[in-house]
Amino acid sequence: MNTSHTDRKAFDFIDILARSEKPRSRGLTMVLDKAVGLCGVEDLLQAAPYLDIIKLGWATPRLIPEHSLRKKIELLRENGINVGNGGTLLEIAWQQNKTGAFFKYCRDIGLTHIEVSNGVVEIPAEAKAALIRTASEQGFFVMSEVGKKDPAADRLLSLKDRVLEAKRDLAAGAHYVIIEAREGGRNLGIYDERGTLKEDMARYLAEEIGLENLMFEAPEKNQQAELILLFGPDVNLGNIRTEDIIPLETLRRGIRGDTCGKL
Repeated sequence: MNTSHTDRKAFDFIDILARSEKPRSRGLTMVLDKAVGLCGVEDLLQAAPYLDIIKLGWATPRLIPEHSLRKKIELLRENGINVGNGGTLLEIAWQQNKTGAFFKYCRDIGLTHIEVSNGVVEIPAEAKAALIRTASEQGFFVMSEVGKKDPAADRLLSLKDRVLEAKRDLAAGAHYVIIEAREGGRNLGIYDERGTLKEDMARYLAEEIGLENLMFEAPEKNQQAELILLFGPDVNLGNIRTEDIIPLETLRRGIRGDTCGKL
């Protein structure tokens, strides 16, 4: 089949590793959107083939005009990019007894994905499972998150605690479990205080929960490269910065020094 000039990639005579086309179920890239405006979204569209999900960071949408947010979500979805909430916003809605209104509003403005977390607000296990079930029953693609945003609280979670919570979330209807690392990727979850991958911990979680069920937050290039080298180019990665979508794809395709000739 001939490729049109508009679809043809530059330097297309250079061989690169193949990747599954969208919509895909593995090798997902989820971007953390820190309130990018409409012009910024238009700039992102050249990366649309490599961008699966945009997460509206924590509670940033609360400070954005509704008409702008609706236009932004519409533009993203028109270009095959799914859009979801940041988990903190749902945690706050739960704390304020407004989850019914939250899910209704998410559907109304066009969100396709719902993140359910308890990283800031102490949501009991039963209540978290109920949120996952409700979101799933309402037709949302549900992602749960395991881990705390405060490093001291996160360190109190054992590996067995994380596995148990992840399996409970999957049983409740979550499609993927996100391993918390925040936007800094340091001293949380699978990363030490320098942001270096704790390889044994990552392996354990993948073996116990199933790599296909996991999404690792990996905001830094070294973390992305380490996880790709450990698990392969189709590992699911989240909290990617908007400017790093195509750079991450070069890591997945073996055309960046960190992974070239190693995949």
